[in-house]
Amino acid sequence: MNAPVVLAAGCVLWRLSPLDGTLELCLVHRPKYDDWSFPKGKLKQAEDDLAGALRETLEETGHTAAPGTELPTQRYLANGRPKRVRYWAAQATGGTFTPTDEVDRVLWLSPAAARARLTQPRDRTLVDALLRALRLA
Repeated sequence: MNAPVVLAAGCVLWRLSPLDGTLELCLVHRPKYDDWSFPKGKLKQAEDDLAGALRETLEETGHTAAPGTELPTQRYLANGRPKRVRYWAAQATGGTFTPTDEVDRVLWLSPAAARARLTQPRDRTLVDALLRALRLA
């Protein structure tokens, strides 16, 4: 029997550094998995993918965001079930991070540092896609 696909969405959240104006990407640390990733999560029943991506980004980072270009969709197995995650580039527009049980830390990193810190190699392709979307690659 085929398991239903888990539908999720997230954002590659970015900003210009308040210190020097360089591009920074936001990574979240999930203590349950002890990993670093982009903010994402499962969609609620009948929730629009982009709305879910922005909701999850706000919940996990404390930041509101202005969505931009859709980035490549990722498909993989999670706990033996197929999962589909749609991503968007999103510029942070304000907010403050507050640690939770789900996400205990966030880091704002240069694209190269974010690529090195990401736990899953598949997430690194999103860094490159964001740079192309922002015409920086």
